Amino acid sequence: MIDESSTPTAVARPIAPWIGGKRNLARRIFALIDATPHQTYAEAFVGMGGIFLRRSRRPRAELINDRSRDLYTLFRVLQEHYVAFLDLLRFQITTQANFERLAAVDPDTLTDLQRAARFLYLQRLTFGGKVAGRTFGLSADRPGRFNLTTLEPDLEALHSRLSGVTVTCLDWQVFVDRVDRPGTLFYLDPPYWDAEDYYGKALFDRAQFELMATRLSHLQGRFILSLNDAPAVRETFAAFRRIEVASTYTVGSTGATRAAELILTNLPDMGD
Repeated sequence: MIDESSTPTAVARPIAPWIGGKRNLARRIFALIDATPHQTYAEAFVGMGGIFLRRSRRPRAELINDRSRDLYTLFRVLQEHYVAFLDLLRFQITTQANFERLAAVDPDTLTDLQRAARFLYLQRLTFGGKVAGRTFGLSADRPGRFNLTTLEPDLEALHSRLSGVTVTCLDWQVFVDRVDRPGTLFYLDPPYWDAEDYYGKALFDRAQFELMATRLSHLQGRFILSLNDAPAVRETFAAFRRIEVASTYTVGSTGATRAAELILTNLPDMGD
């Protein structure tokens, strides 16, 4: 059931790896999104946009949010200063020395353009898409991962896709409170249970899960929430419909590891 008010849109790819990306869950999540009529689509933890960018239709309004100042700055610079951003990136190459130099820089000392370029460079080169505790990802069987020749088409696609999208940098609860109304569909992809500090200290803590369950219990709109399958997660979000998903994830050369994940929602059961 596709909302008649939505329109087709070009699919774009995330421009850098992101720990906790949703490639394995994407098909199930897209099916739920497409089956839910909505006039507003809102993501409270957009990350690199693994779900947001791969959707093939857009409703009347789209809002994406993340508490990370680096992510917010990157998306806003791509919206508003795309040409200048490309010029700043044009002569960057993949070196461990440059990675370590930039990792040591305090982003608060940089301009918005410099901050966005630093963040993109580090995230393209970090091992396993890590955000906190980044290390240089070295691979003997692939070309250097920062190459503007191959990256520019993805940057152009993202710049185009962000047209008309509202980007914010708010606490998730403030974001939900501001956007919540009938006709809004939220997708929430918070840090997983027992991985709360993987995206940086002070951005999220375990107490937020209980607050989230309480807030979602009186939501005016609809929501889809993805989390790892842990006993505490099942207990905390017991009031909501639960879809169990078998998944795998791969970090570096360690091979695929099986993982159990949950999709939690207040959507009605439609036989999925």
